[in-house]
Amino acid sequence: MRDDPRRRGERNGRPRALVVGEALVDVVRRTDGSVAEHPGGSPMNVAIGLGRLGRGVDLLTWLGDDDRGDAVRRHLEASAVRVLTGDTSPASTSVATANLDAAGVATYDFDLVWDLPTHWDEPDVAPIVVHTGSIAAVLAPGGSAVLRLVAEHRTTSTITYDPNLRPALMGTPEATRPRVEALVALSDVVKVSDEDLEWLHPGVAPSDIAEEWARLGPGLVVVTHGGDGAFACTAAGVRLAVPAPRVEVADTVGAGDSFMAGLIDGLWSAGLLGADRRGALADVNAATLQHVLARCARIAAITVSRAGANPPSSVELGEG
Repeated sequence: MRDDPRRRGERNGRPRALVVGEALVDVVRRTDGSVAEHPGGSPMNVAIGLGRLGRGVDLLTWLGDDDRGDAVRRHLEASAVRVLTGDTSPASTSVATANLDAAGVATYDFDLVWDLPTHWDEPDVAPIVVHTGSIAAVLAPGGSAVLRLVAEHRTTSTITYDPNLRPALMGTPEATRPRVEALVALSDVVKVSDEDLEWLHPGVAPSDIAEEWARLGPGLVVVTHGGDGAFACTAAGVRLAVPAPRVEVADTVGAGDSFMAGLIDGLWSAGLLGADRRGALADVNAATLQHVLARCARIAAITVSRAGANPPSSVELGEG
């Protein structure tokens, strides 16, 4: 029954997602001198977002057996995210320091090591969707393992990817671009910020890069523009933009991750996930895509309206 698409991604009768990537501790420094410490990491935030939206989700990550690692695990469990247990782990849990400016926009410094365990307790049935991105997809030694894992799951699962680039860790655009484009080519859905694209391809219009990426393999590419909304293009030629709701911004931490979780969740609800739905995803119509992206923008707006990476639940969205 493992290869039966009707059961693909199920655990106890429910489809599940697999998120692969870093979970760490964010140390947030504000302009008033205050410092707060809480769990973070882009893939982890996506997993949290999916869990709060009611999706079954497993996180494959690299956490230390220390107090910070325990705090991250408790945070994940509180949002119904299952952390996959591996045969190896780092000596300590990684730390990212987020320095917020007066507008609440974060820049990051990192003290981390990224890898994957050799073996882990992966569910018997393939996930309906596999998501990765950010540090995990690029940083050695784990980045190459992530690339192999994504390629292996492509025959059974939708692949989603958010570059969520961290220049402080990733070297030059020229060094990073080949890995990003390799993952774009393996992916069905790519969500990327205009800031990431400006770093990778200075001076090139984000919409032009999105359309180029859509020709590399993805059925859908979405570019987020912060408070100016998002632009999307599909392999079948759909082009559309959605505005962002106007809200008072507390900070932007986790906004893109909550948008990504909303995108996966919205496509899931539309019946467009799973390798057997790859063609339908590429052919998604404008009305369906508009509905999905408007909800993503609303989810991100709620996230930026409160401090930290704190995505809304389905109940907060009036859906639960």
